[in-house]
Amino acid sequence: MVSCQAFHSFLFEYDTPRIVLIRSRKVGLINRGVQLAILAYVIGWVFLWEKGYQETDSVVSSVTIKVKGVTLTNTSALGARIWDVADYVIPPQEENTVFVMTNVILTPNQRQGHCPELPDDKTECKVKNNCVPGYVSTHSSGIQTGECVPYNTTIKTCEVFAWCPVEDDYHIPKPAFLQEAENFTVLVKNNIWYPKFNFSKRNILPTINSTYLKNCIYDSQTDPFCPIFRLGKIVEAAGQNFQEMAVEGGVMALQINWDCNLDRAASHCVPKYSFRRLDNKDSAHTVSPGYNFRFAKYYKDSNGTESRTLVKAYGIRFDIIVFGKAGKFDVIPTMINIGSGLALFGVATVLCDIVVLYCMKKKYYYREKKYKYVEDYERVSISKGRGKAKLLPPLTLERF
Repeated sequence: MVSCQAFHSFLFEYDTPRIVLIRSRKVGLINRGVQLAILAYVIGWVFLWEKGYQETDSVVSSVTIKVKGVTLTNTSALGARIWDVADYVIPPQEENTVFVMTNVILTPNQRQGHCPELPDDKTECKVKNNCVPGYVSTHSSGIQTGECVPYNTTIKTCEVFAWCPVEDDYHIPKPAFLQEAENFTVLVKNNIWYPKFNFSKRNILPTINSTYLKNCIYDSQTDPFCPIFRLGKIVEAAGQNFQEMAVEGGVMALQINWDCNLDRAASHCVPKYSFRRLDNKDSAHTVSPGYNFRFAKYYKDSNGTESRTLVKAYGIRFDIIVFGKAGKFDVIPTMINIGSGLALFGVATVLCDIVVLYCMKKKYYYREKKYKYVEDYERVSISKGRGKAKLLPPLTLERF
């Protein structure tokens, strides 16, 4: 029965707003205060801060990188040796990134043959039966032959068929092999394009000439638009120590931000550089830190015997990350945001209705003035004509 009445009310009753003027200082101040806050939000945040009157576009970017620098090392194993870009930039070209080797473990003159494996809890042996022919693990340097041979005067290990002698990387050189790498420089050339506005630019600004480019080094205070960066300064700007990072390597980000307001002159659209370390450096998590990889250089002697020099390279990878957004005035987003702002003014009415009808002392009085129940005019007229006009019982306030 109740559900039928509810359905009857839903189907045959109609609600229409009624305008009631309430003379109340409290409600009036609440209404104007909310309207003022909405107006401040629309003008201050939507239009001035977020530039809601503009159409926006995301940046399309390309990056080329060139590293320069030479250093000298002098060790008992290698003697005096010059290191230039061809030695420490591996590989020569990558997409939006460059790797600079700062530390290295070299294993020269390796040849394929039989030799003792590096000693650990799985390779040390006492007798031949401790070694399994054909066994290979994830960390093996080669395939076990099944023999137990002397590694040195005190330790025996299982013999392997591998590139011999096997690499010993238990001890990383400290300080870093290429300490002077912090003085190397990198030239970053970045071209950007906003396709929606057909606007393009590069980070070598029109005001930069060849003389300035040959002598400048980026500095956030004195040379904020110089595209040449000293590696040590990049790491320092990210709050890191270059010499510490150079030992085991790491990953750095050079970020270029192109946020452009194209309603202004093109000369105001300039890059902003920032730096941060991407790989986590956490003293509580020291398993497999830094950044390293292996590669080899192969040779053949006059007899056709192949040999190689195995290189385990530690270094810093510099990732160039380009992001940005451009905006330009457009009628459509402007009208959309104006319409949204006008719609928000309805919040003030809703809030004031809640205060008047539910929070004030005279809420029942205001409810009576706001809501009025009106009978169907045709039903009332017919009833009067027959002399049997009977009004339905008045709607109580609780029904609202």
